[in-house]
Amino acid sequence: MTIKVGLISDTHGLLRPQALEALRGCDYLIHGGDIGKPDILDALRNLAPLTVVRGNNDTDDAWASEVPYEAILEVGELSIYVTHILADVPDPLPSGVRVVVTGHSHKPVQQTRQGVLFINPGSAGPRRFKLPITVGMLHIDGLDVRGELIELDLN
Repeated sequence: MTIKVGLISDTHGLLRPQALEALRGCDYLIHGGDIGKPDILDALRNLAPLTVVRGNNDTDDAWASEVPYEAILEVGELSIYVTHILADVPDPLPSGVRVVVTGHSHKPVQQTRQGVLFINPGSAGPRRFKLPITVGMLHIDGLDVRGELIELDLN
């Protein structure tokens, strides 16, 4: 059975209905930081269990101090390491980590490094520069994982 983990990052206070629709039906959700407002987390928790990390802009409010800078989500035997900024990913990674989820750059990208999938779902919040508005998805079957980047249709 394939497990779907929805990825969202850099909402900066804007949770678009298109992002919620794209993440509907996921078994788990990950928010990669720069959340902006706590009600975004509440809305995501209504869809699926949520793992969330604090971004560099999540500093001003008391709710943000409750959010960790890093997290690990265990999906069966597969471990997913989450932190907002790619430069903050530890080397070596914690044992068993097969996927690293980051945010921060607003640029959707995925690549495999030494057998580990690194994925940044991009930004689902306010548009930055000419970058697309995106979310991501992990499709997990045992220890097999495939990443997907999804550009949201804003029309």
